[in-house]
This record gives sequence, structure tokens and C-alpha cells, in this order.
Amino acid sequence: MLESKIQSELQNKVNKKIAPLFSKYNLDFSSLESGMKWKPIVLIIGNYSSGKSTLINELTGTDIQRTGQAPTDDAFTVITSEGAKRPKEVPGSTLVNDDQLPFVKFKKYGEKLTSHLCLKNIDVPAFADMAIIDSPGMLDATTEKDRGYDYMEVLGEFAKMADLIVLMFDPHKAGTIKETYSAIRNTLPEKSGEDRIIFVMSRIDECDNISDLVRSYGTLCWNMSQMTGRKDIPHIYLTYSPNLTNTLTNADLWPQERTELMEKIHAAPGLRLNHILEDVDRQVNELQIVCESVAEYTQRARKLFWKIGKISIVLAVFLFCFGDVFTNSLISLPQQTLISALREGNFTLTNLILPFIFLFVPLILGVLLFNNWGLKNLLKIALAAPQDLVSLDNEYRRNLWRKMENTTKTILSNSKPKDIWLGHSGNLSKIRRFLEGDLKKYYDKLRA
Repeated sequence: MLESKIQSELQNKVNKKIAPLFSKYNLDFSSLESGMKWKPIVLIIGNYSSGKSTLINELTGTDIQRTGQAPTDDAFTVITSEGAKRPKEVPGSTLVNDDQLPFVKFKKYGEKLTSHLCLKNIDVPAFADMAIIDSPGMLDATTEKDRGYDYMEVLGEFAKMADLIVLMFDPHKAGTIKETYSAIRNTLPEKSGEDRIIFVMSRIDECDNISDLVRSYGTLCWNMSQMTGRKDIPHIYLTYSPNLTNTLTNADLWPQERTELMEKIHAAPGLRLNHILEDVDRQVNELQIVCESVAEYTQRARKLFWKIGKISIVLAVFLFCFGDVFTNSLISLPQQTLISALREGNFTLTNLILPFIFLFVPLILGVLLFNNWGLKNLLKIALAAPQDLVSLDNEYRRNLWRKMENTTKTILSNSKPKDIWLGHSGNLSKIRRFLEGDLKKYYDKLRA
């Protein structure tokens, strides 16, 4: 399959050319690496009783997840078809230690998370090339202590991996949950693109009548405007259980909405390669702007070094030649200067002792001046206005900089004087060649 071949080629290219640079600049490569190594992922999130399990059971054609009005599952559950490669159920402790899977990075969140993480291997051919991740229901008031791990941070990591995120609401809690607000307002915009998120109001078959449904839908739209901070509300899909139990007819429930939702979810695998390219593009551009700023800083530092160095060298040469002349005239030392010894033809190595002292003292003082005054002052200026290190001539680069500014400041703050001689300009050239050459070729292959 062409897309699988391109994905494999891209992964090898990124690992070979770009991964070492992520390490050099202390940037996290794990999310990019994990995103390239596995199959397409659909992440299902929402508050308790929002219909997540019902939707998953319908998508898989199995009763794989428990359903009910009360909380039924507090785990991140990966549902896919792995055939005979894996057992029917794989615990989280195994998932986070398997380098072939993209879950290794979750090991850092500790046992509380791994004990609430599992993979269910289902015998459904359609899921051989995709996976669904069910998530714990969002709560209205919770802390990290309640769950034992940072739920929003973990959710953000799963969102980074997902090709499609389905955020579900039910008519009775139309977007008022605290964690839902935090996810929509902060976590999802930071970790995923808007085009990867779809909003769903489920269980609409439980509304008593059309007026009740319209009222719930209007409430959700209002809450969405408050949570997103936007006036233009994204499309909200409507869905329901196929087994209707109330007085609303099938026509009342807009079955085309439900059909379109199912088609969108099943189409997610087709977006995988494009999303991988987008992620690589975005994260390598983040790397580039960090490298660019550090390269500019080191270039300025080297210019300052050579400026101080030239003055020190000129002074050192002058004192080497004439320093002993001044000391001889002031304190009669040395008894014979280097120049007079050369002129009179009785030069010995002892005539070089004082000139060499005069030679090295300005050079040492120059290095001390650069390290303890020049470089520190340059660093202070750079940290006060780091944006001056890069060109921010368009909104895309300004957004990149807002995200990576603190990372750049941390790298500069931790830099040593010797670091100004590292090959940041060469690294920047490698990154640019990858973006303008390799990555462009893969985009062209995808469009072909």
C-alpha cells in the first residue's frame, strides 16, 4: 500500500535526519515518534453517560464496552484488531513497555495511569487498520489527587496521537462539566488541530419531544460559545441509540446526521498520512525556530568574542614587543630587553620570559572579560528580548514563537561559553533542507 510505504520511508528519514537534533535542543521527540509508528487512532472523550461506550459498541459491532447511566469505565481503553499477535486483553504495564506501540511515553505518569490503561484486541477486520481509544468520563470537580495522575496532561498526549477526536455531550449535561471546559478551552487547541475535532450530542432519543431536543441543542451551542470563546459555533453532530424507546420518530432524529457521523469516523484512517505530515511539519518548524534563535545568539556571541579578541591580540603583540621596554625604564627589569638583545646579537631564552608574560596576560584578560562581562551582558539582552533573535514576519511564525519562546529562553539560560562554538548554523541548514526538500517531496507524493 502506497500510504504505508510513504509512512515507513518518512519515519526512517525523520529518525535519521531530525531525531538527533530534537535531542540536541532538549525537545520532546517521543510524541512525533509515536505518531508515526502505529495505526490511525480515533479518540472518544466526553463526560460520564455521554454515550461514548454505546457509540463504540455500535462502531465495532460488539458489546466490547459496558454501557449505562452511571460511570462504567474509568480507564483509557485502546480497542483494535491485532489478530494473533496479541492476547484478547493487554494490560497497561505491557503497553507502556512495548517499543512497537506508541504508549511508551505514558510510563512516566506512573502506576496509577498504567493500571487504568489497557488494550482490547477484537476480532473485527475493519479495525485491523485503525484503533479507537475510549477515555474515562470527564468530571465536574476533580484534582490530580483524585485520579492519581494529571488527567488533562494525559488526555493531551492522546489528543496529539489521534487522527480524529470525538467529543461527546448528552442532552442532560450540555457542556457544563469543568473538565470539558478545560479540554475545549486549553488542552485540545494546544495539542491538536481544530480540523481533527468533531462535536457530538448523543442520546437525543431520550428527549421527550422536539422542543426538548431544540432546548438542549441551544443550551449546548451557548455553552460551546463560552468554552471556545468564539461566536462561530462548530458543527455539532446529533446521534442516538438505534433502538429508540420514546415517542420521537426516526425522522425527528435526523438519521442523516448519525450516518454522516459514522462515515466521518470510519474515514479517519484515510487522513492518517496527511496528519503525520502535518505533525512532522509543525514540530520540525518548532525545532527550526528554536535552532534559528540559538544560532543567531551564538553568532552574535562569536562576533563579540572576536571583537574583544582582536583588541586583546593587538595589545598582546604590542606588549610582547615593547612591554619589557617600559618595565626596564621604570624599574630596570629586565636588565636587557628583547629588542636590545636581538639588536646586539646576544639573545637567550631568558629574554623571552617577560615578553611571553606580557603576551599571555592580555589574552587571558580578554577571555575573562568576554566570559564574565561581554557574554553575560549579551545573554541578559537576549533573555530580555528573545524575539529579536528571529524573524517574525508572519502570523504562523509568531504563533510558533509564542509556543517555543520559553524553550528557547531555557536553552539560552543553561548555555555555557563553550556552547557558542557548537554548529547551530549547520543544524539550521539541515533542518531547512529537510523542510524544503524531503518533506516537500512527501507532500507531493501524497497529492499525486
